Amino acid sequence: MSAISSSALFSQEHETARFTGTAGLVLLRYGLVFFLLLYGSFKFFAFEAEAIQPLVSNSPFLAWLYPLFGLRGTSALIGVIEVVTALAIASRHWFPRISGYGSLAASLTFLTTLSFLVTTPGAISPASPLNGFLLKDLLLLGAALFTSAEALTAARGRAG
Repeated sequence: MSAISSSALFSQEHETARFTGTAGLVLLRYGLVFFLLLYGSFKFFAFEAEAIQPLVSNSPFLAWLYPLFGLRGTSALIGVIEVVTALAIASRHWFPRISGYGSLAASLTFLTTLSFLVTTPGAISPASPLNGFLLKDLLLLGAALFTSAEALTAARGRAG
């Protein structure tokens, strides 16, 4: 293989890797936005408020909200947090720092939901439908941390 064709091959591989990385990052970021907007908006409806009640009521981090705001108010508050977080993450093009902090907020959300695995009786049981629902947040946590690092790095580059 000549030096020219080897160089062209390397250049093509580099472009493919760059495109794939960019596509993956976009899917991670806007997948988080979609997920948080979708499930955040569900929190304003009775079906979701009732569905999360066993998880929230057993959480030492969130159970105190029920006496203050009630079932629907607590669910709506969580929904507002999720929707605002999604919008912050979506602002990456214009406000990378805000997007980075939005991804950090999403990380806290996913850590909280992962804590339900140990605070909700029976949630970690292989027979429980909750464990799969909650374990997906491990991947979402990784996506949120990665998108936070990328956005905050970009914000630092703009400032410097």
